[in-house]
Amino acid sequence: MTSLLELDRAALRAWLVERGFPAYREGQIRRWIHQRRAESFDAMSDLPKELRAQLAETFVLRTGTVAKHQQASDGTEKLLIEWPGGGRIECVLLRDEERRTICISSQVGCAMGCVFCASGLDGVDRSLTRGEIVEQMLRLQGLLPADERLSHIVVMGMGEPLANLDNVVAALREANAKDGLDISARRITISTVGLPPALRRLTREEPRFHLAVSLHAPNDRLRDEIVPVNRKIGIRAVLEAADEYFEASGRRLTYEYVLLGELNDRPEHARELAALLRGRTALLNVIPYNPVAGLPYRTPTVEAIRNFRDELERRGVNVRFRQRKGDEIDAACGQLRRSTPAVNLVAIAPPSG
Repeated sequence: MTSLLELDRAALRAWLVERGFPAYREGQIRRWIHQRRAESFDAMSDLPKELRAQLAETFVLRTGTVAKHQQASDGTEKLLIEWPGGGRIECVLLRDEERRTICISSQVGCAMGCVFCASGLDGVDRSLTRGEIVEQMLRLQGLLPADERLSHIVVMGMGEPLANLDNVVAALREANAKDGLDISARRITISTVGLPPALRRLTREEPRFHLAVSLHAPNDRLRDEIVPVNRKIGIRAVLEAADEYFEASGRRLTYEYVLLGELNDRPEHARELAALLRGRTALLNVIPYNPVAGLPYRTPTVEAIRNFRDELERRGVNVRFRQRKGDEIDAACGQLRRSTPAVNLVAIAPPSG
């Protein structure tokens, strides 16, 4: 049966009216799903019994199966979800004081090829549907006690969000809606390596969300090595498209930089990065590399991290070094996978805002 989460407002209203039910029931159903955390149609007690029966005959509320649930001592939780349509993904709940952030995936695997990242080791199988993206949000919300609610969403899990733009935006609109999860657009972040045509389309159609651009290198020669898709794009094209998004949204951009020991962590890299970002209203998020079993990269030394930070701060860069969370269950940045091999799985720390 079809997941009810795949239907937009108009489609659900049309289904109701076609069966003789008033259109306003659509809002009631949405609130039961997103805010009252109903896991069955029977639980929707203020709906007519006949409507609940017809919903149950036609739709399901969940299609995925939780294949694994892991918890870390810092409060991070990670789910490995298997889909009947094919593939497995990971998604993460992070707790940080009052914040309750979820990191969700947009694809099964990833085609961008970032050399340090576990998510793309086997390439990409397919993009997730809008319902599968929303289901991750609801399952992670369900890990919270009734008196807690989600505060932030980051699309920083498996996959490239801009390569699945239609479904990602549709799902985020559900999250932002007053009768959805009611999360402010300024607390929803889309993370991308930078695909200029898709980014410009996002700028035209939905420039409300926070944008995080994964640079990982200060020049094309090094970025071609670390982010292979850059060979077809180039840093300047990415920065220009990001500048257009900033102009349309008015929201400060975030640039992500995974610091890889003895590869992109030298003082000259920091100086070049500072020059690249000069004049831009942006936050630079530096993420010391989280090791992935089977990959040759390593975390920079404490001295290298300190020197890199000093070079950036001397040049006036607004920089933050991200706190590692969830690494004991491989839920840190770059560790998420679509399977559970002999190596561990992974998660991502949220941006500020």
